Amino acid sequence: MTQTSTKSELIEVSSNPLTFHLHNSQVSYVFGVEDENVLAHHYYGKSVDHYSNLRRYPRLMRHFAPSPEEIETRDFSLSTLPQEFPGAGGADYREPGIVVEFPNGSRTVNFTYDSYTITDGKPQLAGLPATFAQKDEAKTLTVKLVENDAHLELYLSYTIFRDLPVITRSARVKNLGQQPVQVQRLASFSLDSPDNELNLLQLNGRYAQERNVTVEPLNTGIKILDSKRGASGHTQNPFCALIDRHATEFSGEAFGFCLIYSGSHKSIIQMDGYNQVRIQMGINDQNFEWWLEPQKSFQSPEAVLVHSDQGLNSMSQSFHDLFLNHLMKSKYSHQTRPILLNNWEATYFNFDEKQLQDIISSSHDLGIEMFVLDDGWFGERDAPDSSLGDWVVDRKKLPNGLKPLSDYCHSLGMKFGLWFEPEMISVKSKLYEDHPDWVLEIPGQRRSIDRSQFVLNLGRAEVRDYLLERMSYIIDHADLDYIKWDMNRNMTEVYDAKLSASEQGEVSHRYILGLYDLLEHLTDKYPDILFESCSGGGGRYDAGMLYYMPQTWTSDNTDAIARLKIQYGTSLLYPVVSMGAHVSAVPNEQTGRMTPLRTRGLVASSGNLGYELNPLNLLENERQEVKLQIKWYKAHRHLIQFGKFYRLQDPFETMRTAWMFVSDDKKAAVAMYFNIFSEASSPLHMLNFAGLDPSQKYSVNGEYTAYGSELMQIGIYPLTQNDGDFDSAVFELKAVE
Repeated sequence: MTQTSTKSELIEVSSNPLTFHLHNSQVSYVFGVEDENVLAHHYYGKSVDHYSNLRRYPRLMRHFAPSPEEIETRDFSLSTLPQEFPGAGGADYREPGIVVEFPNGSRTVNFTYDSYTITDGKPQLAGLPATFAQKDEAKTLTVKLVENDAHLELYLSYTIFRDLPVITRSARVKNLGQQPVQVQRLASFSLDSPDNELNLLQLNGRYAQERNVTVEPLNTGIKILDSKRGASGHTQNPFCALIDRHATEFSGEAFGFCLIYSGSHKSIIQMDGYNQVRIQMGINDQNFEWWLEPQKSFQSPEAVLVHSDQGLNSMSQSFHDLFLNHLMKSKYSHQTRPILLNNWEATYFNFDEKQLQDIISSSHDLGIEMFVLDDGWFGERDAPDSSLGDWVVDRKKLPNGLKPLSDYCHSLGMKFGLWFEPEMISVKSKLYEDHPDWVLEIPGQRRSIDRSQFVLNLGRAEVRDYLLERMSYIIDHADLDYIKWDMNRNMTEVYDAKLSASEQGEVSHRYILGLYDLLEHLTDKYPDILFESCSGGGGRYDAGMLYYMPQTWTSDNTDAIARLKIQYGTSLLYPVVSMGAHVSAVPNEQTGRMTPLRTRGLVASSGNLGYELNPLNLLENERQEVKLQIKWYKAHRHLIQFGKFYRLQDPFETMRTAWMFVSDDKKAAVAMYFNIFSEASSPLHMLNFAGLDPSQKYSVNGEYTAYGSELMQIGIYPLTQNDGDFDSAVFELKAVE
């Protein structure tokens, strides 16, 4: 059979049989139409210029593998075919990508190919954060599938970016019938692969120990990575990767998958009896149901697929580039971020205007550029059990309001920021007295409480309108430059008394859509404000929040040694400029550890530098050291925040950590090395740099010169100061003639 092709830059469509090939110079993604118009996956990996249908799934007889009745054959079955988006209840016994319940109780759907369209650029997803692209930066393929018996249409969207090894995917289902149906699962993507020689990499953890790197072999059966918390969560980031069993930071193949969503999520990794792997991501279908009225559609969140044939570091850099250039919509995405001081660990709830002005003045003298007033400025907030929701200034603490503090900061050339926790409510609050029905709860049933607070139901427009009005008033009157948006408990008793019994499965997703709606209004209304997201630290560090807020408080754990693992794991997916990282006082509040100020400074300087301490309590030698830290960071800030990031030594495998930042032109670099525990008669360990120009000569700390090839291949002995445990060193590299 002769194959003919219609070529469109980035997307090639061939007939006889109908095949779609998305490709650029780095990646190829191929799928096609099989017997009975079933959509089947062929290939995803390193770019190929031409595809000759070599990966069309072979016809093999499999026992207990039903085939379509129309063709009744023993060598074609959905139970083994690598499908592009599997249905439910038919001949495929693996995990379905979509589950819909019909009025008669049936949940069986089998979608078949209908048509396709190709558009320049990338259409927006209504109501959801997603990547974006100009018409000349990407192309989007939309494939329409139909389920004629069930009167459904399914639209699969694929976007390929011109200059990145990235495919984004999403799905939308439409009800063409006369009666409503209930969507019980709609994955953002499904991917089948016959390649099982892979490991699974995931980012899991807990509060104050987020995004631990775990690597494990794939085995027959199902692995589920999820959050049921109503947030992406401390415990499981909405990301995973399938990697070569011998992959390193700089070699081997890696397939990274990320969901752009901030609510309950679920990833399914399944290996069948033939060692074929299926991976899916999407909204967690536990306690999820969505009524789809006739002629209405339901849209899944977007998922990002990144391929690397040069190890994990290349995968990470592709995610970083994508998020910086095609996800973070803030004007600050490409602007260097200010050095801030947050007063939380300096004062907690106990402060007044004079004390804060003294802290601001001392911070200014150190070179700090922004002061952030944290929790305790509103209502009667003297403890964590009151006033959330009452966004009015506490006049006992601040009789003149927030404006004098803001004006004082601005008079010194500093910026002024403020902490909010908009999604929460305290029982001891005026808002709760007026609107107890705004709480997520089940009437008549016992409630769960955490941190003496409950969750406001952002799925309701009147709640969002109230928050928008209150926050806008504060922003305007206080002349804010920055907002830290916190969220300190997860959902329980997820119920909305305004919805019917059959609609309760929609509440969690309605909440997230409401959150996005509120953030859309606020960030559009106040484009000059720098927003930072937070959820007990890194409990909602996800790509959905990055769309609105270009940085995230990485973890409440500010201990520098603990932060090595947290920031290392975070960097697998998220760019350095998105990481809030602070120097705090010792002994550390979370661990009690005593860590040298130098090491605390270098770890925090590996992200957006800030301070979480009282500058008035610093000794004179500490003040001078902090001044030097800040001066050094300002000199290297753009390189650190926007340079290419390389992980060099893994704290999950050794007692050492190293990483570096390299300018785009490779003329400058900074490397940091951390030796966690000292020992007598210590063996020597080499530090090999990365990302340099092999033929370029570099000065290292102004002490000696060496070519990039030497520094990368031979390496150096990273001798530290031998000051004991938690020692560190920094290496500045500059190109020389």
